[in-house]
Amino acid sequence: MNSIGYIYSKLIIKSVMIILMLKGDKMGNIKDFIKISNNLIKVTNKDALRASIDELIFQAVFSQDGEEKKALLRLIIEAAKDIGIIPSSINEFYKDIGKGRYKGFTVPAINIRGLTYDSARAVFRKAKEMSVGAFIFEIARSEIGYTAQRPLEYSAVVLAAAIREGFEGPVFIQGDHFQISGKRYIESQQAEIDYLHGLIKEAIDAEFYNIDIDASTTVDLSKPTVKEQQKPNYTITAALTNYIREIEPKGITVSVGGEIGEIGKSNSTVEELKAFLDGFKETANKNQTGLSKISVQTGTSHGGVVLPDGTLAQIKIDFDTLKKLSDAARNEYGLSGAVQHGASTLPESAFGKFVESGCSEVHLATGFQNIIYDSKHMPSDFKTEVYEFIKKEFAKEKKDNQTEEQFIYSTRKKGFGSLKKRWWELPKEVKAGIAAELEERFGLLFEKLNVVNTKDIVNRSIGKNIIKKGSSGKSVGKNEL
Repeated sequence: MNSIGYIYSKLIIKSVMIILMLKGDKMGNIKDFIKISNNLIKVTNKDALRASIDELIFQAVFSQDGEEKKALLRLIIEAAKDIGIIPSSINEFYKDIGKGRYKGFTVPAINIRGLTYDSARAVFRKAKEMSVGAFIFEIARSEIGYTAQRPLEYSAVVLAAAIREGFEGPVFIQGDHFQISGKRYIESQQAEIDYLHGLIKEAIDAEFYNIDIDASTTVDLSKPTVKEQQKPNYTITAALTNYIREIEPKGITVSVGGEIGEIGKSNSTVEELKAFLDGFKETANKNQTGLSKISVQTGTSHGGVVLPDGTLAQIKIDFDTLKKLSDAARNEYGLSGAVQHGASTLPESAFGKFVESGCSEVHLATGFQNIIYDSKHMPSDFKTEVYEFIKKEFAKEKKDNQTEEQFIYSTRKKGFGSLKKRWWELPKEVKAGIAAELEERFGLLFEKLNVVNTKDIVNRSIGKNIIKKGSSGKSVGKNEL
């Protein structure tokens, strides 16, 4: 197997060389398994890399030196690519689904907010065991902030986990809900668009080759027709898609998703879907690849609906509507189907229905967070520490009609970012116990969503291409493994 790395800028190469010379003793003697050859990161001893990756990724995440941090994160990404772990776009696979070549499963998109390294390791262990290739790691615009995980770090942590578990093949990393802030958009349209441009570029540079654009916040229900209501949404989505096509690396077609209904609001309709997709088609660059999927609303809410005692209310999803939307997206527009958000807290019995409805992708986040916080392995004193931090730092976010239980449940996602190092430094046996619970859940979801034994078909659709970038940042080609 031939391997190729990433051609760095002189600054990054210089930083990596310094790390190789000075940091070896601290991080398992990096020079024993990494070398730079022709400005490329090369892995000379895969087993030694795996044995040292725990410490290496820890130092990368928590380095206080910005240049060193970036260099270490890049080193990990390129080392992963050199041994066959490939950041990839799922676009070609979704095109095949849209053509009817593959069906009968729903791709899980997994948001990891905390214990990211350990959680991702659990995903990869179960994926290897069950021969799963159709799964996505993702992080939303909002999550990047409150979990303190910028795209480059998130990519490196996920790929470090793949190294640790011996996973090889395509890895799909996704920007979830790269959302237009309705409030900020009203204040300054251009400033909000500029922000999204910056976030998209940062994500693609970090090898997020899957981006979900969410401009559903701009839908104007005061307009008389559905097409007019959706116009701001499809216009912004088309413009951002055009931007993605302008900056994506040569050899990669980023998978782009759109969204027609804000999660937690009214259920989407086929009329809205058609209005959006027709408008998008009319507005987007006709010489470029369009969308691969479309997110809809069918009754869920991000995080679930919390009752006063802190328990979750039962949510009823309109699977009939989801099927109609998926069928229309696939049969009339060639997309993979509809995407369902906010599903992780649903009962087990619901997940098989996503497959039956033809839903192409389902987004899962809060349920994994709940497993972490509510784990029997979670130290009670640390949990109290996190909750006290939340009550102090985010007191202003508590609504008058909320019980303390409701407030904690809705806000504890913000306990990951500021306390990230404390989470990473939990005892190994604690993290292993929590990860085992997560792994069990991942296995159940893989089974219910019917993505077991999808590795081969994913490999057939995606291939194994590694993108090279020159010192200018522009793509200079691709190499097949």
